[in-house]
Amino acid sequence: MDTMEKLELLRQAKAKAALGGGEEKQKKQQSAGLTARERAKALLDEGSFVELGALVSARCGYTAADGVVTGYGTVDGRLVYVWSQDATVMGGAIGEMNVDKVCGVYSMAAKMGAPVVGMIDSCGARIGEGQAAQAAMGRLFAAAAGVSGVVPSVSIVFGNCAGGAALAAEMSDFVIINEKTGRLFVNGPSVIEASTGKKAAVDGKGSFAVSGNAHFGAQSDELCIETARLLLSYLPSNNLADAPALDCTDDLNRTGPALEGVEGEYDIRTVIAEIVDDGALMEVQSAYAKSAVIGFARINGATVGVAANQPSEEGGSITGQAAEKLARFVRFCDCFNIPVVTFTDADGFAVSASEEEWGLARKGARLLYAFAEATVPKVNVIVGRACGSGYAVMNSKELGADIVYAWPQAEIAPLVSKAGVQLLYEDKLHEGKSREELEKAYRETDASPLMAAATGLVDDVIEPAETRPRVAAALEMLASKRAGGPSRKHDNMPL
Repeated sequence: MDTMEKLELLRQAKAKAALGGGEEKQKKQQSAGLTARERAKALLDEGSFVELGALVSARCGYTAADGVVTGYGTVDGRLVYVWSQDATVMGGAIGEMNVDKVCGVYSMAAKMGAPVVGMIDSCGARIGEGQAAQAAMGRLFAAAAGVSGVVPSVSIVFGNCAGGAALAAEMSDFVIINEKTGRLFVNGPSVIEASTGKKAAVDGKGSFAVSGNAHFGAQSDELCIETARLLLSYLPSNNLADAPALDCTDDLNRTGPALEGVEGEYDIRTVIAEIVDDGALMEVQSAYAKSAVIGFARINGATVGVAANQPSEEGGSITGQAAEKLARFVRFCDCFNIPVVTFTDADGFAVSASEEEWGLARKGARLLYAFAEATVPKVNVIVGRACGSGYAVMNSKELGADIVYAWPQAEIAPLVSKAGVQLLYEDKLHEGKSREELEKAYRETDASPLMAAATGLVDDVIEPAETRPRVAAALEMLASKRAGGPSRKHDNMPL
């Protein structure tokens, strides 16, 4: 066989691999969305995708690329690794050689210091491979754990994400799900309904809004990929790099007169928009645990993580879900050197029997721990209430906040005014003094931000309109922050 014949055989082999499970299955896949290769190419800059392992197949018989497309390319010119499951090959089932390819991607990503994006469309483990498939799942989990905190990892759920695939997705930093076609579950919906008589919200909307298993939801494959590209634009390539900085065209000294009237059950996102560059916030888990708002923004062109209470939802009280949401986000920012800016307006944890039964104390401790262990620059703006435990857990100075500002209308005290008056001024109430007047006096004395400034709980009381330039200046001052911790193998966060 001469060279030309060998070249033709190679071309035929690659063309066969590119067809996945066959032309008919590929067309069926395209009628609902994108194919595995189309997804990988759509994520990466045009013409940058380089496939690895296209000729890999299962040991027991031919499986095109063994059901997963792997390789690398660039997103906005930065190196990114990708693996994309091919549902046309054995339903995207996970097997021995399949996982070897994915593990190779994780290994290279760690060595090169580049993000990993996993594109999931799988019915779970390849049962026909028996114990080899079990071992493969274990290797996949270990690979995902190995890059955690080293490089950012993102999973996009396009179709089924079942069993072990669901666990692998949840080990990534962020999960994006197609709300129309994605389904993320450990135990199948039919199994759950047969066992319990209840239907589980494992579809795309349920994963995004009910369980919080997905951080972002989108209505199509293309929008999921667009979300992933936007997310990556805020993130550093690895834990030793800085996030991409953009030229800031928004005036750093821009004031926000609209902030002066903020009070009551307002939307904290309107406050955030007045402070960050161009009012742009990429909110994370926007449909889940709504009494907390988290997301990525830029101030002076640099990425910041924003964590805030949401007064328009449950009065901004910290529920167990909100505490977990905030804690996980703060820890991610700390892993990848992203400064955290918090906006505090909460009078403490939710008052609920069910919350206590579901472990509110443990989840609240998780939030405290996340702020306490974070060594990145931390700036806190107390815009409203910082009462009781709501003061302590939301990035207080005692937990290591570098700079804490308060607005003049802030209320900083062990108790909210209603409870404080009842406890401290009970005798005056019995004398017939007006509760309204006593509460006003309590806010202006015991809970005054000026008193907090006098005792060092806050660094300064600022005019709301000046918040953007003051926060920007604080972050610039903190840019060279270096902080270490005690020598230990690792901490024992209350999970």
